[in-house]
Order: sequence, then C-alpha cells, then structure tokens
Amino acid sequence: MTDLPFKILLSLQGKGYHFFLLFFVLLIHCLDGVSSPQGLYYFGRQDSDLFRLLRENGVEVNAIESLRPNEVKRLPDHGALLVVADGYPSSRTAVSEEIYKIIQKKSIRLYVEYPETLPGRGNAPEGVFQATLERGVVTAPFFGGGLPPMSILGMNDCQLIPVAHPAPLIVLAKVAGFDKAEYGLENTEVYPLLFREENIMVCTSSLSDFSKGRFAPVQSWQVVWQSILVWLLQEETFRLNHWNFDPQPSYGEYAPLNDDARLQSVKRGAEWFYKSRLLLHPEWKNEWLLFQGDGKAPFGPPISQEMPVGDGSMGILEGHASEINRDGSQQYRYWIRTDVQGEAAYALAAAGTLLQDSLSMKTAEKLVDFLFTDSKSRSLTSDRGKGSYGLLGWSYTHPYVIYADDNARAVLGAIGASSLLKEDRWDKLIVENILANFRTTSRQGFQGQWLREENVSEKGWKYYFQQDVIRPHPHFESWMWACYLWLYDKTGYQPLLEKAKMAIRLTMEAYPDKWRWTNGIQQERARMILPLAWLLRLEDTEEHRTWLTRVADDLLEYQQPNGALMEALGDASLGSYGRSGSNADYGKTEAPLIFHNGDKVADMLYTNNFAFFALNEAAKSSGIPRYRSATVKLSEFLIRIQVRSDTHPDLEGAWFRAFDYGRWDYWASNADAGWGAWCTLAGWIQSWIVATQSLVAQDDSFWDQTADNSLQDVFDACRWMIEEE
Repeated sequence: MTDLPFKILLSLQGKGYHFFLLFFVLLIHCLDGVSSPQGLYYFGRQDSDLFRLLRENGVEVNAIESLRPNEVKRLPDHGALLVVADGYPSSRTAVSEEIYKIIQKKSIRLYVEYPETLPGRGNAPEGVFQATLERGVVTAPFFGGGLPPMSILGMNDCQLIPVAHPAPLIVLAKVAGFDKAEYGLENTEVYPLLFREENIMVCTSSLSDFSKGRFAPVQSWQVVWQSILVWLLQEETFRLNHWNFDPQPSYGEYAPLNDDARLQSVKRGAEWFYKSRLLLHPEWKNEWLLFQGDGKAPFGPPISQEMPVGDGSMGILEGHASEINRDGSQQYRYWIRTDVQGEAAYALAAAGTLLQDSLSMKTAEKLVDFLFTDSKSRSLTSDRGKGSYGLLGWSYTHPYVIYADDNARAVLGAIGASSLLKEDRWDKLIVENILANFRTTSRQGFQGQWLREENVSEKGWKYYFQQDVIRPHPHFESWMWACYLWLYDKTGYQPLLEKAKMAIRLTMEAYPDKWRWTNGIQQERARMILPLAWLLRLEDTEEHRTWLTRVADDLLEYQQPNGALMEALGDASLGSYGRSGSNADYGKTEAPLIFHNGDKVADMLYTNNFAFFALNEAAKSSGIPRYRSATVKLSEFLIRIQVRSDTHPDLEGAWFRAFDYGRWDYWASNADAGWGAWCTLAGWIQSWIVATQSLVAQDDSFWDQTADNSLQDVFDACRWMIEEE
C-alpha cells in the first residue's frame, strides 16, 4: 500500500474532516489488503514465451530463485505464483507436498506445469503420453464466452503426464472438427491437460512456450492465458493487449498494401524455393534417399540451414509436412514428385523473368531437364513400342502410377518455362506427353482416376482409346483437356479439340448434381474454369460463354470481401474425402479443412491456388470485368496471407495450405493424413501462386505468354503415336 492516503490526511488536519478521513484511510487499507493482488511471482526460465508475454504487457513479475520451503514462505499471503516447466519434456518440475501445503496455507494461487508431484496425490505417474493427432479440448466454462466448452486448441508435439481428474478445464484428445469437437469426447481417449485443486492449477504438460511451439489458433490461446492470469491475479479486468507470434501473415486483413507489394510477394515467393532448402544437393542425397524410403511415408526432420542448396539439376522435394515440432520447426516431405518439377520450373522462370533474376532462370532450366531425364518420370515409359510411351510417372518411387492431372500440371509447367526461357529442346517431350494422355483416354475424353503403367503396356493404348468412360470429376480430368486445347491451337489437329469439347460438354451436363468431388466442391469448380476459359479462346460461342460464367460465378459466390475463396463441401455421396465421420476417423485419410459449410477457411492446396491461375485466364479470354476484379482481389488476399517469419527462414515467403480468414490466422482441421493445414508444397501451392502473381503484375496470361510456341514440325514427327495401325 502506498502512503498517499496518509499524505492526504496530513494535508487536511485541523479542517474538520477527521471522521471522514479516518473512514477513508481505513477503507483504502482494507481494499488494499483484500482485493488488490499481492504481486505475481515467477519461477522458471526467463526466456520463456510466458515470461516475455508478461513483461510486454506491463505485468510486474518477481522472479524467485528456488522452490525451497523457506523461499516460498516469504511470499505474501493471497499472492500468485507461476511455476513453468524448465525441463520439459525430459524432466519433471520439482514441487514437493510440503510446498503445496505452504501454498494452501498462505492462500497463494499457484499455476504449475509438468510436476513430479501432484497436490494431495503424491508422485505423478512415471510414464508420459506422446500426442500425435490429439488436440486440446475445452471442457469447462472457465474461459468464458470466447472459448466455450468443446472448443479446440492446437498443441504441437505435446507430451503429457497421464493422470485422472473428475473436472478438468482442458483435456487432450483425438477429436474431429474444425474449431469444436463435433462428436464431443465419445469414443476417444481423454487425458486431462489443465485442472484446478482449490487454489492450485496444474498443467500436466507445458503451455508456457506457446509461441515457440506455434500453438493455434493464436486468438484462442490468448483467451486461455488471459483467463489463467485473471484467476491468478484475481483481477477480472486484466487484459493481454500485446501478443507476438511467428510465423504470421504479411499484412492485416484490410491493411493497405505497399505499392510494390505484388512484386515483393513474387520475390519472396521465389526466394522461398532456396530458403526452404528443398532443392536437392549432392551433399545430402543420402538423407533424401533414407527418408524418402519407398515413398509411403517420406517424412524426415527439417533440412539444416547449414546444408547447401541445390541448383535444380537433382530436382526439388515436395515441401513441408503438416506436423509441427515442439520448437516450431516442421517435418519435411523427402519426396521427388514429377508434377512438382515442372510446376516449380514455371514459377521460377516466371519470377526470374519479372525480376530479371538469372539464378531463378537457370534453376528453372535445370528443373525441366531433371523432369524429363533424371526424375524417373520416363523410366518405364520410354519404349516406343509400348502403349505407355510418353506418359509421366507419378514420382521417383512410383513411376508406374500415372495421373492425368499430375501429367497436365507437369507439362503445363514445362510449357510455361520453355516459353519464358525461349528454349525448344523440350518441345518433343511436351508434345509426346499430351498425345500419350490423349490416346489413353476414352472415346468421351476421360482417363479415370489413374492408370498403371504395366496395364497400359500390356493392353495397349487403343484399349483405352476405344473405351466408353464418362467421369465428371474435374480435379482429375480437366487440366489435361486444357492441354489438348492448347496443343490444338498450335497444330490445328482437330481430334484434340473435338475430344476436349466432348468431355467438357458431358461434364457441364452433369453439373452440379452429378459432379464427383475430392476434398470439396469448390476445388472442382476451380479446376474446371481453365479448360472453359481456353475453349472460349478457340470458339467464343454463347454456349461456351454460358458454361464459363456458370461455373465461375458459382465459384465466386464464395469469394469474401477480403478476396478469399471460402471452402465448401458438396453432396456427401459424391465426395471422395468428406469430413471425418467420427473421432476415430480423424487423420486416417485425406480430408477437407472444414467440417461444416460456412467454416471461414481458404484452401491454398486445392482451390485458391488453381482458381487464381484459372480466373486470370478467364478474365483475359472472356473480357468480363468482374473476373478481372475477382482475380485482383484474390491476388491481394494471397499477398496478405503470405508467411512472414523471422525465426523460421524455411517458411519465410511460403503459403500454408490453410488460412482461417475469420480469425486471420493459420488454422483449420488438420485431419488430412497426407497434406494437412500447415503443409507447404513447392508445386501445387507455391508454384501456381508465384507464377500467377507474375502474370497479374504484367497484366498477362499463360495463353498469350505461350502463343508463339511453334510446334507444327514437332507434332508432325509425333503423329505416329495417334495414327499407328
């Protein structure tokens, strides 16, 4: 208590106010001793996120040197003590029963993490539970309306002391849902994470390094810590006004963009290919092979920033997995995918051209060489006598698996790169691939979900060419139709146009009620726009214009004022990977980022990335102003959410798959077993965003950029592939 009231008393002596002043002083004294906190005491590392948070918010923190009984006895009654887990997870926090008794006797409010002893229970269990897919779930109204029961909290790489408690505040459990446990806590193991025993709050893990560990959503963890501190300090009005986190979006939702923001976004996006160290280098080839294995689980530790960066001649790895470590680093996907090589080459060539960066151009050139020579993409498809000739295998470990969509993105990347590099040495390989896919599609122009090389070689290409298959599933089919249209424009070979038109017509006749969808209906619309835009380039008819506007307008119904394209689920009976059907199903298969339509999430792996590229083409082909406007809005949204990080150079300049634009944070359901909310992808995500930003910056389109490709002679030399007796 300060001596201010007594100074006031002295100044008013002899003025007839003695009774009033005596009452005033006694009142202040009583309030000071009962309601006002007796200070916040802290034991543990002073470099923890929690200690820094308290200092940044102006909280007076008194650090104590030990938890010896004599030290604790000196703390004021009715005070507050924070004890963080310095040794987590290798060693427990040493708090004895004697300390708990002193705390209770002095009515001190205590928060303690990862203790070796539990209040009133003796030693905590020796074992620990290592979380994988488990998340925090709020189970009590302690956190107020901002975090009601069943709210989900993301904790990464969590280890926890498995103890029982009848009324925990937060538990750890594997639950399905976007921001709440949709099926409650049924049919899942539940581990108390945070609970109270009178004036003692116990955390069975560690929450104090929430920023370093990248706990999410940030807004929710702010509520958690504010609620804990309100309880500790016994100050209902206490607020955390400052909360730093990393990584974070480059701009606020509606913050003004710098004049050169798009140019800088391209620059940072291109630099990410090098900062991420995904470009394979001979010095760590053995590590790549070790963690890639057979390709079924190609996950490994982050690539050291000390490791050299490759030049593209050995290819580029896929990206980051969605698993975040305790220190905030992420697992890598040590996998060489065919499509990623072509896509990354195009992005680097586009950025290199815009920025006049020779390094990016050289890397792009080496990546295209690698795509067609050393990536194993043609290791099983280089025999002219086989029906599989010219097709591109899926990956280094799976060259026998062939996806038309992956082929399309690889070859479109190679087309874009070759045009920008003004290099024609890949023209034959490009034409061969488009024709190889053309001749292994059905009479109606559909290939199906995927082909197996040995089956194609055994049955021959005519078996597939003469089949009757109709599969309206744009994610897997539509971009190869775009390739047919592009090659028709360069050669005038009529069957390319006719087959593409037939497939597009049948798909549009099935829209929307019979469309199959993969992770959401929005991604199917996003993928369909490209062939519709390019068909309009070739035949600007009322029907073709109606097709384009129907799909594009339906996609843009979900565009938000901030430019984001909201995700949406289609008819569940037509979806390949819908929302998790139970808590047990969470994380077992590929999955959407949302649980309900209306969840405020944008997907950069399946929707916003491909829609960005396709809408730009649609704006140019149709001349419709709203498509140009939508493209610019989406461009600005992507600029704003590009990752900015001071502590994770391998993430600086990237885009994560998921963005919660309601919270303006990197958050979503992480149920996808392969490519979750925090994954990056050098191909699908990074490449199409960087390349399209470059096009928008130049007010250009892919169609116009590649218009001068002269392929007639090359095509004539490859005609044998489709005219063979």
